[in-house]
Amino acid sequence: MQQFIYRILPNFIQNLLISCFNIIQYKKRYGGNYTKYLNTLKLNQSLNIEELNNIQRSKYEFFMTKVLQKSSYYKLLYKNIKEPSNLDRIKELPIISKEELRQHIMEIYTIKPKEGVASKTGGTTGKSLEVYYTLDNLQERFALLDHFRESFGYKLGKKTAWFSGKSLLTTRDIHKRRFWKTDYIHKVRYYSTFHIKGEYLKSYLENLIEYRPEYIVGFPSSIIEIARYGLRHNYDFPAGVIKAIFPTAETITNEMRIDIESFFKTRLYNQYASSEGAPFIFECKNGNLHLELQSGIFEVLDENNIPSESGRLVITSFTTEGTPLIRYDIGDTVILENKSKTCDCGNQNPLVKEIQGRTDDYIYSPERGKINLGNVSNTLKNTAGIIQFQVIQNEPNRLEILLITDSSQYNKKIENKFIENWKDRVGNNMCITLKYVNEIPLEKSGKFRIVKNNLK
Repeated sequence: MQQFIYRILPNFIQNLLISCFNIIQYKKRYGGNYTKYLNTLKLNQSLNIEELNNIQRSKYEFFMTKVLQKSSYYKLLYKNIKEPSNLDRIKELPIISKEELRQHIMEIYTIKPKEGVASKTGGTTGKSLEVYYTLDNLQERFALLDHFRESFGYKLGKKTAWFSGKSLLTTRDIHKRRFWKTDYIHKVRYYSTFHIKGEYLKSYLENLIEYRPEYIVGFPSSIIEIARYGLRHNYDFPAGVIKAIFPTAETITNEMRIDIESFFKTRLYNQYASSEGAPFIFECKNGNLHLELQSGIFEVLDENNIPSESGRLVITSFTTEGTPLIRYDIGDTVILENKSKTCDCGNQNPLVKEIQGRTDDYIYSPERGKINLGNVSNTLKNTAGIIQFQVIQNEPNRLEILLITDSSQYNKKIENKFIENWKDRVGNNMCITLKYVNEIPLEKSGKFRIVKNNLK
């Protein structure tokens, strides 16, 4: 009923309702202990690694003590483990998979749904998951996020363009080529990520130029489409307008970064977290990624669960008291930087060399092994006229690639080069089928996946 009423209201009333809704949401996020957490982070920003490790150890013990008091699942799981709250013994705790979290979620919860703040995972594997944060944990997470963004000048109230999976548009909006709603009180314009495609990209880009936001936040798969449209059509985005771009929820490749930064004439600063509540990884002013030890424990493990510099990420997050994540296999892979390397930005947290993203964001070749997202993106090298593509793997020896092309640039020679680039990566025994389409479907969350690996 509320959705129906919203959709029949005039545009300016819809914008007013969004502004009012945000007032209520921001009171939750920025009330309570938010300021205390933010001030603590500012005080701790120049601590050395030993001091950060001590804070991590203390927060782990506090977090585990609370969880063991309230979660029936973890009480039972750890009943035969001595000192589960001792960080030195964390490797004795079992690793929890996404499926185990989903199956036991009711016993894992430490609060009732009405007492917490709900967050849903995107469900790109077809199975979404709902977790609940305590209000205090939500405030701490926003303090962590805002402390990162504030280092580049951002504050709530600065003019911002936001690309996320919010479904706010009506058929009237689409007919008028108005793909956004605006919170005029907080100066945030929300752009729909569900309509970023060929014929509409011009409207998005020209409105961004007119709106002149200081910051862009949101799905990089949406931002990159606008940037590449602008580059293809020789738009000159005004210099000095956007101070920083903060991507969320998706993996950034070097090719994406280059195109986004060159078109918008600004820097992109990456971050890592998750809707389930993973601890944070933040990019500093020097372009280096840092683990944020005050937000949780990061374990990088190989296929035998042995600590490694490169592997799957297993996390324990201090801001998940409502739905505790303890040694949770989040389904992402990272590469740690050599421990001897340091950064002179002032942040002494350990360095990450690369966030590789979802463990299934790769193509598997029986001949060559795993081809990660970066190498998949590199198949565009020395090509032109490929607006967007998605590779789907349902069988080990077969790929289907969906392609949206610009016929004024794309031709048989480019097609052959694109296939050659793929053969260089997957080998000559892989059957590659190109399928030319007008549109590639988004996920239900509004995200775009360049790789859909459906192999078990």
